[in-house]
Amino acid sequence: MAASPFRPAIELMAQYASYHRDRRNIATHFVGIPLIVFAAGVLLARLQFEALGLSFNGAWAVWGLSTAWYLTRGNLVLGLAVSAVNGLLMALAEPLAAGSTAQWLSWGLGSFVLGWIIQFLGHYYEGKKPAFVDDLVGLLVGPMFVVAEALFALGWGRAMLAEIERRVGPTHLRDLAHPVA
Repeated sequence: MAASPFRPAIELMAQYASYHRDRRNIATHFVGIPLIVFAAGVLLARLQFEALGLSFNGAWAVWGLSTAWYLTRGNLVLGLAVSAVNGLLMALAEPLAAGSTAQWLSWGLGSFVLGWIIQFLGHYYEGKKPAFVDDLVGLLVGPMFVVAEALFALGWGRAMLAEIERRVGPTHLRDLAHPVA
């Protein structure tokens, strides 16, 4: 049974990072995860809802729920940053849901499949299965991980990065010719 999805950001990030130490895998996630989030936005934007006098679509409903989750993981800056990035992806995805059914499905399913192909290529380099296989909350942590990695590269979150590396080790390039058993 998976651990609680309501763990603090540092716990979630360290667990996710344990599946993502190869720098090539992390690099593929910078493309694959945004494509998957974008695809979800395209596919969900056709679902229309009305509640409390408001009209909204499924993409924004999921964004709102995920934003509430990100903002309650104990790291406000990271929660705001990942919510902003996901919001941008939803805004870019929304107009594509208004096209023909063929266009909507082509963009949605095409982006989804391409994103996962890129993800699985990264996990080939890693030599490990994706994190969500063991804990479905990894599907939410993935976007947070990518945004955190971008922020780390910009100099933010040195303490968080140090704690992640203390728990799971630094990033590396796995030797594909001589993999460790």
